[in-house]
Amino acid sequence: MKICGITNVEDALMSEEAGADAIGVNLVPSSARLVSEERAREIVNAVGPRLLVVGIVADRDPSDMAALLSRVGLGCLQLHGHESPAALRRLLPHAYKALRIGTAEDVLAAELYAGDYLLVDAKHPDVLGGSGRTVDWRLVEPLARRRRLVLAGGLTPENVGEAVGLVQPDCVDVASGVEFAEDPRRKDPARLRAFIAAARRTSA
Repeated sequence: MKICGITNVEDALMSEEAGADAIGVNLVPSSARLVSEERAREIVNAVGPRLLVVGIVADRDPSDMAALLSRVGLGCLQLHGHESPAALRRLLPHAYKALRIGTAEDVLAAELYAGDYLLVDAKHPDVLGGSGRTVDWRLVEPLARRRRLVLAGGLTPENVGEAVGLVQPDCVDVASGVEFAEDPRRKDPARLRAFIAAARRTSA
């Protein structure tokens, strides 16, 4: 269970208390949930190693990403840009690839990436992630049989149970689905707890 787009220590601690396994801090400059390296390090210091803290990055040089991982103290990196399979291999086992899935061809391309985990998100023409769009669950369900899958993309407290029941991923990832509607940089405690409860209820 990963709560992504964490921008402050309070939401990180709330995610831990609610039962999350991991949180994501966004280091992509174009993201509405961007945090500085200093803020990311504060969050790591507050909850690590009790929670896995994942750094979301996009289209950075592998050497730069490796240095970032160490500098901030992150548990691993989520590569959410146009990184090649070769770039990912240089960072294993401390990274995994996020793929935007819209067609069967996208699913085939996802298989080219090594590593223990793959994250699948909805394809959007303008943003890398956190769009609130839902992945076609039936499209990625066969992939979950072959790989350890992190399912993202438009998940909410209302639909995560159905998604888990159909896809049976190893992990679910939520950002916009548990935020305050008026502020994408803050998590709504009620929605966050409802999301985790619904996901765990179905997986159990």
